[in-house]
Amino acid sequence: MATDTLSPLLLCGTAAVFLAAGLVKGVVGLGLPTVAMALLALLLPLPPAQAAAFLIVPSLATNLWQAGSWRTLVPLWRRLAPLQVGVCAGTWGGLAAWGMPGGQAATGALGAVLIAYGAWGLAGRPLHAGERAERWFTAPVGVLTGGLTAATGVFVVPAVPWLQMLGLARDDLVRAMGLSFSVSTLALAIGLGTRGDAGWAEAGLSLLMLPPALAGMELGRRLRTRLSPAAFRTGFFAALMVLGVHLCWHAVWAR
Repeated sequence: MATDTLSPLLLCGTAAVFLAAGLVKGVVGLGLPTVAMALLALLLPLPPAQAAAFLIVPSLATNLWQAGSWRTLVPLWRRLAPLQVGVCAGTWGGLAAWGMPGGQAATGALGAVLIAYGAWGLAGRPLHAGERAERWFTAPVGVLTGGLTAATGVFVVPAVPWLQMLGLARDDLVRAMGLSFSVSTLALAIGLGTRGDAGWAEAGLSLLMLPPALAGMELGRRLRTRLSPAAFRTGFFAALMVLGVHLCWHAVWAR
């Protein structure tokens, strides 16, 4: 479906999706691109490249805010540079090799990523990676994350579980996720732009999705003081797994 054929109803639906995705991010600190891509795939007839293009401005803006000031990011950037280089290489390599897949292949891939992401979130305390493992595996984790970004538009797996395994302090972990998500968003935007999968129309609509995403984050921030973050997090990841199973089933059944 071309961008210029989107009806007002579909635009309103897309805005509602970003409101919900922003709410989740406001409560648990992550999940905006994951929720947005999952709901767009489930509810709206948008090609994956177009859905991913909608993510660019809301994701970049919210994640740059999450990453914090450049002064605090310098040490993290030095430590995590191999991850960011790997993300860019994996994203651009994946887009060059197979493009952003569409149809049932994309639906199945997204479902599999959601199941893996939900399982990680429900697994509890993560493992710890030592210095040697960090030195050898950080870049490959970035490449794999980039490849999955090219295939699904979601850039949390396996980067976020790996960041948790590095034993970062809580504030550093939040900033590291913001940094990684920002780099992933920029890499995806550059890749889609150079391939012609996203243009000025998608960029303009992506900008329109920023207000509902920010409104959702503010609502989520307020709800966070009233809800149990642990209970919400459990429900969130369980719902992602259920949604992932549904998307995989739909991909196989529709063949």
